[in-house]
Amino acid sequence: MILQQAAKFVVLSMRIREYTPYDFDALRSMHAAQGFGYPFPDLESPLFISKLVLEDELDDSLNEVGDVEGREVVHRNSPSGTSAAPKRSRIAMAALLRLTAETYLLHDPAAGTPRLRWQRFLTLHEAARNSAAARGLDDVQAFLPPRVARAFGRRLARLGWTHDPWPCFSRRV
Repeated sequence: MILQQAAKFVVLSMRIREYTPYDFDALRSMHAAQGFGYPFPDLESPLFISKLVLEDELDDSLNEVGDVEGREVVHRNSPSGTSAAPKRSRIAMAALLRLTAETYLLHDPAAGTPRLRWQRFLTLHEAARNSAAARGLDDVQAFLPPRVARAFGRRLARLGWTHDPWPCFSRRV
């Protein structure tokens, strides 16, 4: 069976494996090529709890007609015993999972004046920030209900919070 392709190689199979430090340069190159403008993450941080790379097994020995030196390219699902073209692998993707924290603020809206509630919040905010830092977290996320997002978001911004322009998606696992 001759495989048709547009590029100079054919992906024969894919393999997912754990990241190793030998993968660093490939991941850094992929990050730069994406051009998203955020710094390359510190993969040595213990907050990265899962680092998976996807490798493609490639057959890059195809000539312009799609065959190897006049031989037919053997598909990976062909019966064994047939000669296959030389293979190599390359990292095509990586999934890096970093711990972060989602914060929930619970308060009694009838307990005290707005000024007193804000003072309480400031005190609790600083204690929670110190607690997160002491546990080694780099950041905390706050998802604000739409009805309070504008007003409370401005208050959070004055405390150093930023409104991330990137849409957030979540998924239950």
